[in-house]
Amino acid sequence: MRIIICGAGQVGFNIARQLAREGNDVTVIDTSPELIRRINDNLDAQGVVGHASRPDVLERAGTADADMIIAVTVGDETNMIACQIAHSLFEVPLKIARIREQSYLSPAWANLFSREHLPIDVIISPEVEVARAIARRLKVPGAFEMIPVADDKVRLLGVRCEEDCPLVNTPIKQLTQLFPELNIVIVALLRQDHAVRLTGDDQMIVGDDVYFVVETAQVSRAMTAFGHEEPEARRMLICGGGNIALLLAQEIEREYPWVNAKIIEADAERAAEVASLLTNTVVLNGDVLDPEILEEAGVSATDTVVTVTNGDETNILSALLAKRHGARRAITLLNKSTYEPLMTTLGIDVIVSPRNITASTILQHVRRGRIYSVHTLREGFGELIEAEALETSSLVGAPLKEVKLPPGVMIGGIVRNGQVISPRGNTVIQNKDRVVLFATSDAVRKVEKLFSVRLEYF
Repeated sequence: MRIIICGAGQVGFNIARQLAREGNDVTVIDTSPELIRRINDNLDAQGVVGHASRPDVLERAGTADADMIIAVTVGDETNMIACQIAHSLFEVPLKIARIREQSYLSPAWANLFSREHLPIDVIISPEVEVARAIARRLKVPGAFEMIPVADDKVRLLGVRCEEDCPLVNTPIKQLTQLFPELNIVIVALLRQDHAVRLTGDDQMIVGDDVYFVVETAQVSRAMTAFGHEEPEARRMLICGGGNIALLLAQEIEREYPWVNAKIIEADAERAAEVASLLTNTVVLNGDVLDPEILEEAGVSATDTVVTVTNGDETNILSALLAKRHGARRAITLLNKSTYEPLMTTLGIDVIVSPRNITASTILQHVRRGRIYSVHTLREGFGELIEAEALETSSLVGAPLKEVKLPPGVMIGGIVRNGQVISPRGNTVIQNKDRVVLFATSDAVRKVEKLFSVRLEYF
């Protein structure tokens, strides 16, 4: 498949790396010669220096033969124009654009991106996606990851094994004996930031990050089994008053009215603007690194602090400062992947990566057909995939113990006619079953073939 990516920043580079690894013909456009050099030196992809919104640059990149254009430059307007030109001059079938400015996304202008005006098929708003990702994590205290799939009948949870975890040093194959009524499937495990290939004899140890799939109705029991019985957050402090903070606060007011939320924002004008757009959220003007402001915000009684300022360093330091002053849990926005390995050691509970979230959202639309959703877990680690089993698939009709799954693939759950089935050796997948599985990055292409996925354009 031929794909044009406009923008070679963190998101563009990650998407290009993933798609090139899967054998796609990828070309990346950016105005920065340095970023394009990085593409050419590190990826099996072609880099083109130039403005992505100019017809001659798009033509030079091979847009006339492209199946898809993904516009993720820093400028919303550049992304929109690139998609418009790709449609009008080159008839590219699928156009995806990242749009950050919320005024473009107002329901009042819903017709703006129609085929007659600005023909963009998929619009990605990083701020909206990140706010939703943070709100999801609030639903399951104690989990650093929570992804609902199959209409939220099944959830993937990420949990860190602490010293009081009852399952530590227990072979995975014994979990069903210890908890016969609890249907959980461990699909992935990270130990000291390295993936562990799982067998039934493997044991979890203190410090492991465990990803497991569980029926939504059994989430509380599953978290208890892992030693996590944290109460749901009722007092929250948001450090930073940008778009993500505002969208998160609005979602909390809408979906979690019992939560008492406060925001700290350094810019007085912005603090006043945010306050005017919220009903029940208290907005304080001050420095998130000022202990007096934190005390004024009631940090010592805070269940969860969410740090979403524009700087990674400020997010990390404000999270640590808030925890030092009594906050129980810290959720931190992190743009630079280089900091991630340090977070557990520092005591930060949950990391939210806009780069990974945006890439996941885009990949869902790249993999059309029978794959319904894709969620990236950590950078370069793997993906949670939700797909529909086809009658022609080798998965269908035989007990799972007889099915040869590609290395790096673990089936976590099956949904049939609204009922959740926990996969066992004798389980037989049927036509049209919804299958939830984890695949390491190098196995994703094989999963697409396994489900006979073909790209469909509408």
